[in-house]
Amino acid sequence: MIERVPSGPVGGDLIRYPNSDDRRLIIYFHGGGFFFGSSRSHRVVAANLARASGVAVLAADYRLAPEYPAPAAHDDAFAVYKWALAQGFAPSAICLSGDSAGGNLALSTATRGRDKGLPNAGALVLMSPALDFTGQSESFRTMTDAPLLTPQLTELFKHVYFGHSVPTSSYLVPLNGDVSELPATLIHVGSWELLRDDSVQLAERLRQADVSAELKIWDGMCHSWQLFAPMLDEGMASIEEAAAFARGHLTC
Repeated sequence: MIERVPSGPVGGDLIRYPNSDDRRLIIYFHGGGFFFGSSRSHRVVAANLARASGVAVLAADYRLAPEYPAPAAHDDAFAVYKWALAQGFAPSAICLSGDSAGGNLALSTATRGRDKGLPNAGALVLMSPALDFTGQSESFRTMTDAPLLTPQLTELFKHVYFGHSVPTSSYLVPLNGDVSELPATLIHVGSWELLRDDSVQLAERLRQADVSAELKIWDGMCHSWQLFAPMLDEGMASIEEAAAFARGHLTC
């Protein structure tokens, strides 16, 4: 069952299966460079997360650039988390998740909530997260043949959402911020993508901050390969592992 709900300024699709545990919630933020995408374009990921986890999934929408530049998407994502808390979900029963730009929003929401004194979510699940926009990592500089997300497309996303300057706010670029006291985190990234090394760095920083962090680099996979499930076995396998991680860390 898919129900449209007023989560945050834009709303979202709440996805449930007959066996879904409605006491737990996975909030999923779609990717698309803050520029395109929606709850519908990424439904294959959200719906399979719901199926595999047995947990209700909220595929959250948010305002997109260029009509709504930074920090609109980040403000909307934070509002979605506050909405979930207001619905009565226990913080420990909520997983913040997302792919690409959505992974950025999930991590940003977790750090912002911590800094605002909100209770921590129960888990974080990040798929090919966009964490840094300087283009300085080795994988970004050398893996120029990576498909789907190219250096040119990254520049476009940066320009339409952030403008001409490189963002420095830790909420917009959560890799640069304080990652202490965050919930258990799972990171999936492909070996064949520009953003690989940013995920490696995030996992290292989380562990240094005594946060439980699992990093899996999927051999031969490109950016956000989960979108190709179920045709791509590795895409479905990643979603199922993410679902199991979320389910295993969420408590009511």
